Formats: sequence, C-alpha cells, structure tokens
Amino acid sequence: MPAPEELGFLRVAVAAPELRVADVAFNANATADAMRSLATSGVRVAVFPELGLTGYTCADLFYQPTLQKAAAQAARELAVTAHELGMIAFVGLPVEAAGRLYNCAAVLAEGRVWGLTPKSYLPNSGEYYERRWFSPASTLTTDQADVAGQWAWISTRHILGVRGPHPFALGVELCEDLWAVEPPSGRLALAGATVLVNLSASNELLGKAAYRRELVRQQSARCLAAYLYAAAGPGESSTDLVFSGHGLIAENGVVLAETERFSFATRAAMADLDLERLTLERIKNSSFAAVQPSAEKHMGEAWIELPAAPQLGKKSSTQLQRPNPPRPFVPEDPAQRAAHCEEIFQIQATGLATRLRHTGSKKVVIGISGGLDSTLALLVAVRAFDKLGLNRRGILAVTMPGPGTTKRTRGNAQKIIELLGATLLVTSIDQAVKQHLADIGHDPAKHDITFENAQARERTQILMDLANQQAGLVVGTGDLSEFALGWCTFNGDHMSMYHVNAGVPKTLVRHLIEWCADGVLEGAASAVLRDIAETPVSPELLPPDKNGKLSQKTEEVVGPYDLHDFFLYHTVRIPSRPAKVLLLAEQAWGKTYNRATIARWLEVFYRRFFASQFKRSSMPDGPKVGSVALSPRGDWRMPSDARSDVWLAELAEAVKNSGRKKTPERKRK
Repeated sequence: MPAPEELGFLRVAVAAPELRVADVAFNANATADAMRSLATSGVRVAVFPELGLTGYTCADLFYQPTLQKAAAQAARELAVTAHELGMIAFVGLPVEAAGRLYNCAAVLAEGRVWGLTPKSYLPNSGEYYERRWFSPASTLTTDQADVAGQWAWISTRHILGVRGPHPFALGVELCEDLWAVEPPSGRLALAGATVLVNLSASNELLGKAAYRRELVRQQSARCLAAYLYAAAGPGESSTDLVFSGHGLIAENGVVLAETERFSFATRAAMADLDLERLTLERIKNSSFAAVQPSAEKHMGEAWIELPAAPQLGKKSSTQLQRPNPPRPFVPEDPAQRAAHCEEIFQIQATGLATRLRHTGSKKVVIGISGGLDSTLALLVAVRAFDKLGLNRRGILAVTMPGPGTTKRTRGNAQKIIELLGATLLVTSIDQAVKQHLADIGHDPAKHDITFENAQARERTQILMDLANQQAGLVVGTGDLSEFALGWCTFNGDHMSMYHVNAGVPKTLVRHLIEWCADGVLEGAASAVLRDIAETPVSPELLPPDKNGKLSQKTEEVVGPYDLHDFFLYHTVRIPSRPAKVLLLAEQAWGKTYNRATIARWLEVFYRRFFASQFKRSSMPDGPKVGSVALSPRGDWRMPSDARSDVWLAELAEAVKNSGRKKTPERKRK
C-alpha cells in the first residue's frame, strides 16, 4: 500500500508556542521545540504566529535595532532547524527594508530564510496601531531584504512551489489581510497556490472566535485551497488585550483541525491535507478555470524540493489526521442529520409536486414492496400531495406479491399504505410471470437472471398500465446506490416517469425512514416505519426459505452498501485513485472489515459501476439532492462502453500482497 504522502496527502500544522514579550531567545527556543515535536508526528509544513519571534505586543520596542537583529538571527537559525527536520516553516518577525519597517512572514526553506512576505493591510483603529511602527506592503521599493547578513526576496507577489510526491504551491498573507475586502490569498490562489498560510495575532473578543473560524473556512472554500491560520497565544501582553492562540486548518470549506484556546503551554493542531483533491476540485470547477489571472502574470514563482523527512526515532502514525467519515452521505451529528433529512425530503417532495403541476396530473402510481426505497417514495408522494392540497387517495399504492414476497414485507406494505391514507391495490404477479416464462420456454424452477427480471418487468408493466388508466405518473423507487451498481432491471424497476429517490444513496434512505418515524409520523405508522427500517435489503425475487424468511439479501450478493456508498463518494464526488480509496476505506471501516474484504468489494464496485453505465444513460428524470448525482443530463457523463481495466490494475497493484480472493462477476441484468 502506498504511503499517504505518495497518494497526495501532506501533514501540516499550526502552532502557538509559549511566548515572552521581547524575549527573542526564549521565543526562538520555544518555536524550535515545537518544530521538533511536530516533526516526530510527520509534519512537513508548520505555521507559527504573526511576529512570533518578538511578540506582537512589543509596541515601540519594534523600533529597537537590538530587537530587530535578534529576531533576524533567530529566523536564520530556525531555518536550519526546520531543514534538518524535513520541514518548511513560517515565522513572524519585523524586517527593515529600504528604510521602512515591515511586519513580515518569513518562509524557512532549504536551510535559509527563503523569502519574506510583508503585511498588506495594517489595522490602525480601535485597539490596533500597527501603522505607528510598520509600513504596508504597497510601499515596498525593493525586492530584497537583509536578514542577519543573508539576502532574501521580499514581496507579496511570490508563491513557493514545492516538488514532491504531489507538487503544491504555497501563498502567504498576514492576519488583517484575510479580513480585507479583497484578501491577497485570492490572487495567490489564482496564480496557483493550493496551500495558503496566514500568520496572525488576532486578540479575543466575545464572539470573535466563531467569526474567525467562519472567515478561514469560507476563504478556503472560495479559493479551493487549504488555509493554515496560526494566531498568537496568551503569552502576549495583557495590558489591554487577551490573545488565545486560536489556530485553524481548513480545506475547501471544511475545518479539519483547530487548537485549544487560552493555553499558556504550546498548542498545535495537525491535519493531513489532500493535495490531490484540491487540484481535482480546481480542474472540475469551471468558475475557477474560467478566470483570466491577467493581474497575476507577473506573480513570481520559485520551486524547491520538499525536504526529506528524517528518521527521528519515533515512527509517525499512518492514520490520517483529517475527517474521514465512514458514511460520507450521512452526517454524524444527530441534529445536523435531522436537518439534512428535512432538506432532502423537501427537495424530493417539491420536485415531484412541480412535475405534477406541470403535467396537470392529480394521481400517482407507486409499487410498494415494504422495503426501504418504496416506503420513502410513498412518504415523498404524501408530502407532495399535501403540499399541493391534493387528496391522498390519489396515490395509488400497488403491492404486487410474487414468488419471493415474505409475510413481513407484504404486511408492512399494506399497513403503511392504509395508515397514510393512500389507495391500496393488491395485484399478484404469480400467474402472469408463470405464463410469461412458459411463453418463452423458460423452466420456472430455474431461478436465474431471467426468472428474476421477468418479475421486475411484469411489475413495471402493471404500474405503467395503471398510470395510463388513472391518468397519473409512475413514481420510481430505486435509489442512487442501485443506479451506481446497476442493481436494477433494465426497463424494469430501472424505469419510471419520475424517480424521486434517484439522488439519495442507500445509507441515507434508511436514516430518512428513521427520521420520518421519529418526527414526521407517530403511533402505529411510526412503529411500522421502524420495522421497515430494520428489514434487510432485498429485491425479493427468489422464493423464501422453508421458514418463510428472506432467502435473497442484496448485500450478500453485491456487498455492503456502507462500503459501496463510501466507494461511490470517493470515486464520483472526489475522483480518487483506487489505492487512495482503499486506504481511506481501510481507515474508516478497518474495525468492521479487514483489508481483503474491503478490496474484494471495491473490485466489485469498479466492475459493476463501469458495466452499468448503459442503465444510467437512460435513467428517468429525478431530483438531485446532494453533491453526488448520476443523471446523464446533469452531473455524470460517461460512455457506456468505457472499460475498468486501468482502475482494476491499480487496485490489484495496491493489494497484491494481501492474499485476497477474486470475486466472480455477477451477470449484467
């Protein structure tokens, strides 16, 4: 298995070391100690606070040459330390250039102060008086500055490219720059910087932490970048202000980590950035790609090699330091999950209601099996009818028991239809299927694909004919996961007149049913929904066992939907390589499934996903509800005859020593 860094991950950190105002030697030692500690955890880029070598609150002491020279010498020495630790680091210090003093971020790379970025926007109101001591970056008249006898470039228009397993570029701004109307990080991102760093002081006020967190998160989203924000800690002067050391790491709109605030000891936050994902997000984002960065054509750029990580006697953990939810479509927080369920339910119901208004239809026809998907479709139809003020009796809910129908699912189907006030119609397909099999000369005792699909297509025929009879619409019940795997019969349950569940993955369907049971319905209806939610997923196309129980369980054939939804998210929403998907799945699901099992079902996923595109190419209309959708008219365009060989080869390479057994491919329906 490739190492995380080889798959595009980069471990970074923001830290607020212990600090004494104007005690440069103490501050430099604390910074060096923090670097060493972070290096043992595999950190490759570390960001420290604004003016962290002197302290942000030195006030008129900034004028003192003694303080300036001590800070410059400390920066040179720390550059050597950072290089020895295999790290690129950013520290803050005052720097004189052409007779002006600048509040600078120093880039420590290749064993030297590689460059300096002065602050563009100097706050000079309220509690801030930075213009008393410093000049803004716009006043620069030189591109070189002396740092303890070593010359370094000084500019706001440079990005630092870093060569490594996955090349990336660094851009720098300082504190107030982020709070400005047009932060420098925007143009740095357009010029190619994927990792943006901010050296900040930022004192604390009531409510400011939440505002700061949102600023960082939003800027990372707007720039399609990672954003590393390091802020000064409580060691700063408390004459009039208090500083908390609030550090944040965000990536494309998600806060990956943040420091504990108000601690006098050194506090750091670490996270693994997904550099490959950031590049892919920019490639896919037409708004980003369309911007003509004419103003950035003269943006300076230089490249260095990512320093080799030394052996420090402690093996850094291979466990990724970033959120990696096992169910990416399902929020882990109950309150957020409930809010998502309500939003999805409204999108589904409004989509169906809009289609009914457009067609003038006052009736719908839905096949109800007593399983998760058809129950959700029924609930959505009820909400749509209520939204339009239509009589629920116009919902013709049809149960079509066949050879595989169990007493449990049939009973639940009939109960929930009656409790919701829809019209129940029971139509057995047994005789029709027997006749059809006889007509084509198929042995009814041969329970193969033909036997299964004959039932699915018979049910669809009934629903379509009833819709014609009732002047209504057939509402489809299949979900996003089934379309991804092709787990639907072509021109059978694959087809409808409006597919309300087309954008909802299987793992989320169950939660939507549970959410309805908890907050939308009550009493007997709620109890039925809970039993439906606990029913194993099955198409019920094979006869029950001798005890009348399900003999056909979908997840025993195609694999766990928990895994397949994970694979789907990391293949479509984030086009990750197979080796990377395997690593992420192993870290998210390793306690439930071993590596060989995960790899086995990932191979099944790739085979079925590629082989089933012909079904998705002709899927009916249905609402998009999340960031992953497979409609050929919207998010997903893929040739039906594309091959999966390249993906399977990479997967095989990643697991060649795992001893997995090859899984036979199931025939296409």
